[in-house]
Amino acid sequence: MPSLKHAVVAGGLGVIGRNLVTHLSTQSDWKVTGLSRRRPDFETSAAFLSVDLTDAAATRDTSATLKDVTHVFYAAYQEHADPGRQVDVNLTMLRNLVESLDETSPHLKRVVLYEGAKYYGAHLGAFPTPAIESDPRQMPPLFYYDQEDWLRAKAATRSWDMVVLRPDVVCGFAIGNPMNLSMVIAVYAAISKELGLPLRFPGTPDCYNRLAQVTDASQLAAGSQWAADHAAAGEAYNLTNGDLFRWHTIWKQVAAYFGMELGAPMTISLTEMMADKGPVWDRIVEKHGLVTVPFEKIAAWGFGDFIFRCDWDVISSTTKIRQAGFHPCVDSQAMFIRLFDEFRNRKIIP
Repeated sequence: MPSLKHAVVAGGLGVIGRNLVTHLSTQSDWKVTGLSRRRPDFETSAAFLSVDLTDAAATRDTSATLKDVTHVFYAAYQEHADPGRQVDVNLTMLRNLVESLDETSPHLKRVVLYEGAKYYGAHLGAFPTPAIESDPRQMPPLFYYDQEDWLRAKAATRSWDMVVLRPDVVCGFAIGNPMNLSMVIAVYAAISKELGLPLRFPGTPDCYNRLAQVTDASQLAAGSQWAADHAAAGEAYNLTNGDLFRWHTIWKQVAAYFGMELGAPMTISLTEMMADKGPVWDRIVEKHGLVTVPFEKIAAWGFGDFIFRCDWDVISSTTKIRQAGFHPCVDSQAMFIRLFDEFRNRKIIP
Protein backbone atom coordinates (compact mmCIF):
# COMPACT_ATOMS: atom_id res chain seq x y z
CA MET A 1 0.00 0.00 0.00
CA PRO A 2 1.16 3.61 -0.62
CA SER A 3 2.62 5.38 2.42
CA LEU A 4 0.06 8.18 2.01
CA LYS A 5 -3.63 7.94 1.25
CA HIS A 6 -4.13 9.52 -2.16
CA ALA A 7 -7.47 11.22 -2.74
CA VAL A 8 -8.79 12.07 -6.18
CA VAL A 9 -11.50 14.72 -5.85
CA ALA A 10 -13.69 14.88 -8.94
CA GLY A 11 -15.31 18.29 -9.26
CA GLY A 12 -12.38 19.76 -7.36
CA LEU A 13 -13.39 23.41 -7.84
CA GLY A 14 -17.06 23.11 -6.92
CA VAL A 15 -18.44 23.98 -3.50
CA ILE A 16 -18.02 20.41 -2.25
CA GLY A 17 -14.76 19.65 -4.02
CA ARG A 18 -12.89 22.89 -3.32
CA ASN A 19 -13.57 22.69 0.40
CA LEU A 20 -12.68 18.99 0.52
CA VAL A 21 -9.40 19.63 -1.32
CA THR A 22 -8.59 22.40 1.15
CA HIS A 23 -9.44 20.21 4.15
CA LEU A 24 -7.54 17.09 3.07
CA SER A 25 -4.52 19.16 2.06
CA THR A 26 -4.06 20.06 5.74
CA GLN A 27 -3.96 16.40 6.79
CA SER A 28 -0.47 14.93 7.03
CA ASP A 29 -1.54 11.46 5.91
CA TRP A 30 -3.29 12.55 2.69
CA LYS A 31 -2.06 13.37 -0.79
CA VAL A 32 -4.66 15.20 -2.89
CA THR A 33 -5.35 15.50 -6.61
CA GLY A 34 -8.26 17.62 -7.79
CA LEU A 35 -9.95 17.07 -11.15
CA SER A 36 -11.71 19.92 -12.91
CA ARG A 37 -12.15 21.38 -16.37
CA ARG A 38 -10.86 24.69 -14.96
CA ARG A 39 -7.57 25.52 -13.30
CA PRO A 40 -7.56 26.43 -9.59
CA ASP A 41 -7.77 30.13 -8.73
CA PHE A 42 -6.15 29.73 -5.32
CA GLU A 43 -2.87 28.57 -3.84
CA THR A 44 -2.92 24.95 -2.76
CA SER A 45 -0.54 22.10 -2.10
CA ALA A 46 -2.91 19.80 -3.98
CA ALA A 47 -2.19 18.83 -7.56
CA PHE A 48 -4.85 19.76 -10.09
CA LEU A 49 -5.48 18.06 -13.41
CA SER A 50 -7.73 19.52 -16.09
CA VAL A 51 -9.97 16.87 -17.64
CA ASP A 52 -13.39 16.57 -19.24
CA LEU A 53 -14.89 13.47 -17.62
CA THR A 54 -17.42 13.09 -20.44
CA ASP A 55 -14.47 12.24 -22.70
CA ALA A 56 -13.58 8.60 -22.02
CA ALA A 57 -10.24 8.74 -23.84
CA ALA A 58 -9.14 11.94 -22.08
CA THR A 59 -10.17 10.47 -18.73
CA ARG A 60 -8.13 7.32 -19.40
CA ASP A 61 -5.10 9.41 -20.35
CA THR A 62 -5.38 11.41 -17.13
CA SER A 63 -5.89 8.33 -14.99
CA ALA A 64 -2.78 6.75 -16.54
CA THR A 65 -0.72 9.35 -14.67
CA LEU A 66 -2.30 8.33 -11.35
CA LYS A 67 -0.89 5.04 -10.14
CA ASP A 68 -1.34 5.24 -6.37
CA VAL A 69 -4.91 6.47 -5.83
CA THR A 70 -6.55 4.99 -2.72
CA HIS A 71 -9.76 7.03 -2.50
CA VAL A 72 -12.09 8.74 -4.96
CA PHE A 73 -14.45 11.48 -3.79
CA TYR A 74 -16.95 11.97 -6.58
CA ALA A 75 -18.47 15.47 -6.55
CA ALA A 76 -18.51 16.21 -10.30
CA TYR A 77 -21.83 17.29 -11.76
CA GLN A 78 -23.31 18.66 -14.96
CA GLU A 79 -26.70 20.35 -15.02
CA HIS A 80 -29.14 19.60 -17.85
CA ALA A 81 -32.74 20.70 -18.24
CA ASP A 82 -33.70 17.35 -19.75
CA PRO A 83 -33.78 14.74 -16.95
CA GLY A 84 -32.86 11.89 -19.29
CA ARG A 85 -29.84 13.77 -20.60
CA GLN A 86 -28.89 14.65 -17.03
CA VAL A 87 -28.85 10.95 -16.14
CA ASP A 88 -26.82 9.97 -19.20
CA VAL A 89 -24.13 12.63 -18.79
CA ASN A 90 -23.63 12.28 -15.04
CA LEU A 91 -23.55 8.49 -15.16
CA THR A 92 -21.07 8.60 -18.03
CA MET A 93 -18.71 10.87 -16.10
CA LEU A 94 -18.74 8.64 -13.02
CA ARG A 95 -18.25 5.50 -15.08
CA ASN A 96 -15.40 6.97 -17.13
CA LEU A 97 -13.46 8.01 -14.03
CA VAL A 98 -14.01 4.96 -11.86
CA GLU A 99 -13.33 2.45 -14.62
CA SER A 100 -10.13 4.29 -15.57
CA LEU A 101 -8.81 4.48 -12.01
CA ASP A 102 -9.83 0.87 -11.41
CA GLU A 103 -7.37 -0.07 -14.15
CA THR A 104 -4.50 2.22 -13.18
CA SER A 105 -4.59 2.29 -9.35
CA PRO A 106 -4.25 -1.21 -7.88
CA HIS A 107 -4.49 0.13 -4.32
CA LEU A 108 -7.88 1.79 -4.81
CA LYS A 109 -9.77 1.23 -1.57
CA ARG A 110 -12.97 3.28 -1.55
CA VAL A 111 -15.19 5.53 -3.70
CA VAL A 112 -17.30 8.13 -1.88
CA LEU A 113 -20.33 9.28 -3.88
CA TYR A 114 -22.32 12.42 -3.06
CA GLU A 115 -26.08 12.62 -3.46
CA GLY A 116 -28.65 14.90 -1.81
CA ALA A 117 -32.16 15.23 -0.44
CA LYS A 118 -33.57 14.90 -3.96
CA TYR A 119 -32.98 11.19 -3.33
CA TYR A 120 -36.04 11.37 -1.05
CA GLY A 121 -38.12 13.51 -3.41
CA ALA A 122 -37.39 16.94 -1.93
CA HIS A 123 -37.66 18.39 -5.44
CA LEU A 124 -41.06 16.84 -6.13
CA GLY A 125 -43.15 17.93 -3.14
CA ALA A 126 -43.84 17.02 0.45
CA PHE A 127 -42.06 13.82 1.47
CA PRO A 128 -41.90 11.82 4.74
CA THR A 129 -39.67 13.60 7.24
CA PRO A 130 -37.24 13.19 8.77
CA ALA A 131 -35.96 11.24 5.78
CA ILE A 132 -33.92 8.19 6.68
CA GLU A 133 -31.43 6.41 4.48
CA SER A 134 -33.63 3.33 3.99
CA ASP A 135 -36.64 5.31 2.73
CA PRO A 136 -37.97 4.13 -0.66
CA ARG A 137 -36.96 5.92 -3.81
CA GLN A 138 -39.18 8.28 -5.77
CA MET A 139 -40.25 8.17 -9.41
CA PRO A 140 -37.23 8.33 -11.72
CA PRO A 141 -35.47 9.67 -13.71
CA LEU A 142 -32.94 10.87 -11.16
CA PHE A 143 -29.23 10.48 -11.84
CA TYR A 144 -28.48 9.72 -8.17
CA TYR A 145 -30.22 6.37 -8.54
CA ASP A 146 -28.38 5.40 -11.72
CA GLN A 147 -24.99 6.44 -10.34
CA GLU A 148 -25.49 4.58 -7.07
CA ASP A 149 -26.79 1.42 -8.72
CA TRP A 150 -23.91 1.33 -11.18
CA LEU A 151 -21.31 1.99 -8.48
CA ARG A 152 -22.73 -0.68 -6.17
CA ALA A 153 -22.72 -3.25 -8.96
CA LYS A 154 -19.17 -2.35 -9.98
CA ALA A 155 -17.85 -2.44 -6.40
CA ALA A 156 -19.39 -5.85 -5.83
CA THR A 157 -16.96 -7.30 -8.37
CA ARG A 158 -13.85 -5.42 -7.27
CA SER A 159 -11.47 -5.25 -4.31
CA TRP A 160 -12.53 -1.67 -3.46
CA ASP A 161 -15.83 -0.60 -1.92
CA MET A 162 -18.15 2.41 -1.91
CA VAL A 163 -19.96 4.73 0.49
CA VAL A 164 -22.72 7.26 -0.20
CA LEU A 165 -23.05 10.64 1.55
CA ARG A 166 -26.29 12.62 1.26
CA PRO A 167 -25.79 16.28 2.21
CA ASP A 168 -28.41 18.92 1.40
CA VAL A 169 -27.95 22.48 0.10
CA VAL A 170 -24.18 22.63 0.52
CA CYS A 171 -22.96 26.13 1.44
CA GLY A 172 -19.36 27.27 1.22
CA PHE A 173 -16.85 29.32 -0.69
CA ALA A 174 -16.18 28.71 -4.39
CA ILE A 175 -15.61 31.16 -7.24
CA GLY A 176 -17.27 30.56 -10.59
CA ASN A 177 -19.55 27.86 -9.20
CA PRO A 178 -22.89 29.60 -8.84
CA MET A 179 -24.90 26.69 -7.37
CA ASN A 180 -24.25 27.92 -3.84
CA LEU A 181 -27.21 29.14 -1.80
CA SER A 182 -25.14 31.30 0.54
CA MET A 183 -23.86 33.24 -2.48
CA VAL A 184 -27.38 33.53 -3.92
CA ILE A 185 -28.56 35.12 -0.68
CA ALA A 186 -25.57 37.46 -0.38
CA VAL A 187 -25.71 38.71 -3.98
CA TYR A 188 -29.50 39.13 -3.88
CA ALA A 189 -29.15 41.18 -0.69
CA ALA A 190 -26.37 43.32 -2.17
CA ILE A 191 -28.40 44.07 -5.32
CA SER A 192 -31.53 44.85 -3.28
CA LYS A 193 -29.53 47.25 -1.12
CA GLU A 194 -27.93 48.93 -4.14
CA LEU A 195 -31.42 49.53 -5.55
CA GLY A 196 -32.60 51.07 -2.26
CA LEU A 197 -34.99 48.21 -1.50
CA PRO A 198 -35.71 46.45 1.78
CA LEU A 199 -34.65 42.82 2.03
CA ARG A 200 -37.65 40.74 1.04
CA PHE A 201 -37.71 36.94 1.08
CA PRO A 202 -38.22 36.17 -2.63
CA GLY A 203 -39.90 32.80 -2.09
CA THR A 204 -43.37 31.82 -0.96
CA PRO A 205 -44.85 32.81 2.41
CA ASP A 206 -45.33 29.10 3.17
CA CYS A 207 -41.65 28.33 2.56
CA TYR A 208 -40.70 31.34 4.73
CA ASN A 209 -42.12 29.51 7.75
CA ARG A 210 -41.15 25.92 6.92
CA LEU A 211 -38.35 23.91 8.53
CA ALA A 212 -35.20 23.74 6.43
CA GLN A 213 -31.65 22.40 6.61
CA VAL A 214 -28.29 23.05 4.96
CA THR A 215 -24.82 21.52 4.99
CA ASP A 216 -21.71 23.57 5.66
CA ALA A 217 -19.06 22.59 3.11
CA SER A 218 -16.52 22.39 5.95
CA GLN A 219 -18.79 20.00 7.83
CA LEU A 220 -19.12 17.89 4.70
CA ALA A 221 -15.34 17.87 4.18
CA ALA A 222 -14.76 16.58 7.70
CA GLY A 223 -17.53 14.03 7.24
CA SER A 224 -16.00 12.93 3.95
CA GLN A 225 -12.69 12.19 5.64
CA TRP A 226 -14.59 10.22 8.28
CA ALA A 227 -16.43 8.32 5.55
CA ALA A 228 -13.15 7.44 3.84
CA ASP A 229 -11.61 6.08 7.02
CA HIS A 230 -14.44 4.77 9.17
CA ALA A 231 -17.80 4.35 7.38
CA ALA A 232 -19.16 0.88 6.83
CA ALA A 233 -18.72 -0.34 3.26
CA GLY A 234 -21.80 -0.01 1.06
CA GLU A 235 -23.72 2.20 3.45
CA ALA A 236 -25.43 5.55 2.78
CA TYR A 237 -25.43 8.37 5.33
CA ASN A 238 -27.30 11.65 5.54
CA LEU A 239 -24.86 14.44 6.42
CA THR A 240 -26.21 17.90 7.20
CA ASN A 241 -25.36 20.52 9.81
CA GLY A 242 -27.53 18.55 12.21
CA ASP A 243 -29.84 21.45 13.12
CA LEU A 244 -33.00 22.92 11.62
CA PHE A 245 -34.21 26.47 11.09
CA ARG A 246 -37.04 28.45 9.54
CA TRP A 247 -36.18 30.90 6.78
CA HIS A 248 -37.77 33.83 8.58
CA THR A 249 -35.12 33.57 11.32
CA ILE A 250 -32.30 33.48 8.76
CA TRP A 251 -33.75 36.41 6.83
CA LYS A 252 -33.78 38.62 9.92
CA GLN A 253 -30.08 37.89 10.39
CA VAL A 254 -29.30 38.58 6.74
CA ALA A 255 -31.08 41.94 6.86
CA ALA A 256 -29.18 42.92 10.00
CA TYR A 257 -25.86 41.79 8.53
CA PHE A 258 -26.26 43.93 5.41
CA GLY A 259 -27.75 46.87 7.33
CA MET A 260 -31.11 46.63 5.59
CA GLU A 261 -34.74 46.99 6.52
CA LEU A 262 -36.54 43.63 6.58
CA GLY A 263 -39.56 43.69 4.29
CA ALA A 264 -42.47 41.29 4.05
CA PRO A 265 -41.99 38.24 1.82
CA MET A 266 -42.75 38.87 -1.85
CA THR A 267 -42.77 35.90 -4.20
CA ILE A 268 -40.76 36.68 -7.31
CA SER A 269 -38.85 34.66 -9.87
CA LEU A 270 -35.19 35.34 -9.20
CA THR A 271 -34.41 33.84 -12.60
CA GLU A 272 -36.55 36.47 -14.30
CA MET A 273 -35.93 39.43 -12.00
CA MET A 274 -32.15 39.04 -11.92
CA ALA A 275 -31.82 38.55 -15.68
CA ASP A 276 -31.20 42.27 -16.29
CA LYS A 277 -29.22 43.01 -13.11
CA GLY A 278 -25.77 42.44 -14.60
CA PRO A 279 -25.13 46.21 -14.93
CA VAL A 280 -26.22 46.71 -11.31
CA TRP A 281 -23.76 44.07 -10.16
CA ASP A 282 -21.00 45.62 -12.30
CA ARG A 283 -21.68 48.92 -10.56
CA ILE A 284 -21.42 47.26 -7.15
CA VAL A 285 -18.14 45.56 -8.12
CA GLU A 286 -16.62 48.85 -9.30
CA LYS A 287 -17.88 50.88 -6.34
CA HIS A 288 -16.50 48.46 -3.74
CA GLY A 289 -13.42 47.20 -5.60
CA LEU A 290 -14.63 43.61 -5.65
CA VAL A 291 -13.11 40.64 -7.45
CA THR A 292 -14.49 40.53 -10.97
CA VAL A 293 -16.64 37.45 -11.47
CA PRO A 294 -18.98 37.28 -14.49
CA PHE A 295 -22.54 37.93 -13.33
CA GLU A 296 -23.77 34.65 -14.83
CA LYS A 297 -21.19 32.83 -12.67
CA ILE A 298 -21.84 34.62 -9.38
CA ALA A 299 -25.17 33.05 -8.38
CA ALA A 300 -27.56 30.33 -9.61
CA TRP A 301 -30.90 32.13 -9.47
CA GLY A 302 -32.86 29.07 -10.55
CA PHE A 303 -31.43 27.17 -7.59
CA GLY A 304 -32.64 29.94 -5.30
CA ASP A 305 -36.09 29.79 -6.87
CA PHE A 306 -36.24 26.06 -6.15
CA ILE A 307 -35.11 26.30 -2.53
CA PHE A 308 -37.31 29.28 -1.68
CA ARG A 309 -40.44 27.66 -3.09
CA CYS A 310 -40.30 24.45 -1.09
CA ASP A 311 -43.67 24.71 0.64
CA TRP A 312 -42.89 21.68 2.78
CA ASP A 313 -40.45 20.80 5.53
CA VAL A 314 -37.09 19.52 4.30
CA ILE A 315 -35.53 17.37 7.03
CA SER A 316 -33.03 14.53 6.81
CA SER A 317 -32.30 12.43 9.87
CA THR A 318 -28.63 12.39 10.85
CA THR A 319 -29.07 9.71 13.51
CA LYS A 320 -27.38 6.99 11.46
CA ILE A 321 -24.12 8.85 10.86
CA ARG A 322 -23.97 10.02 14.48
CA GLN A 323 -24.46 6.50 15.78
CA ALA A 324 -21.76 5.33 13.35
CA GLY A 325 -19.25 7.76 14.85
CA PHE A 326 -19.43 11.16 13.11
CA HIS A 327 -20.68 13.56 15.77
CA PRO A 328 -19.90 17.20 14.80
CA CYS A 329 -22.79 19.60 14.29
CA VAL A 330 -22.95 23.18 12.99
CA ASP A 331 -25.15 26.15 13.94
CA SER A 332 -26.60 27.04 10.53
CA GLN A 333 -27.45 30.62 11.47
CA ALA A 334 -23.86 31.21 12.56
CA MET A 335 -22.65 29.46 9.39
CA PHE A 336 -24.36 31.96 7.10
CA ILE A 337 -22.80 34.90 8.94
CA ARG A 338 -19.36 33.25 8.87
CA LEU A 339 -19.65 32.67 5.13
CA PHE A 340 -20.78 36.24 4.47
CA ASP A 341 -17.73 37.40 6.42
CA GLU A 342 -15.54 35.17 4.26
CA PHE A 343 -17.14 36.47 1.06
CA ARG A 344 -16.46 40.02 2.24
CA ASN A 345 -12.90 39.32 3.30
CA ARG A 346 -12.23 37.79 -0.11
CA LYS A 347 -13.88 40.84 -1.74
CA ILE A 348 -16.59 38.85 -3.48
CA ILE A 349 -19.47 40.87 -1.95
CA PRO A 350 -19.58 44.42 -0.50
